[in-house]
Amino acid sequence: MSRVGGDAQIKAMKKVAGKLKLDYSQYRELAAFSQFGSDLDKDTKDRLAKGERIVEVLKQDQNAPLAVEEQVVIVYAVVNNFLAPIPVPMIKQFQKDLIEHIKANKPEILEGIRNEKIMSEQNEEALKEILSSFADSYVG
Repeated sequence: MSRVGGDAQIKAMKKVAGKLKLDYSQYRELAAFSQFGSDLDKDTKDRLAKGERIVEVLKQDQNAPLAVEEQVVIVYAVVNNFLAPIPVPMIKQFQKDLIEHIKANKPEILEGIRNEKIMSEQNEEALKEILSSFADSYVG
């Protein structure tokens, strides 16, 4: 990410994306390393699984860009392991369904991020709650 890119981000994205960069770089290192050994411990497997989800989340359809508040929600979800139970091939559909679910049930989360440009404590708590219940019901 360029310095200009970071400066152009809203505070909410900076807050959630900081850990994303670290997680992604660790994933790339582990992915390269894991090619040489098949006996990986649980922590390494978990980091690789999270990295696969990060890569999937970072892919955007060419003609369907996400609004910044939607990006913040998805990045928050992956960084905080709410996507862990979701199989990688289902991530794209999960993202679409999650955003629709939030728009229908808790639109104030997206509105707050869009209007305030921050992730307020209140929005974060509401987001955690909705992510937890939605992810559980999605795979259950």
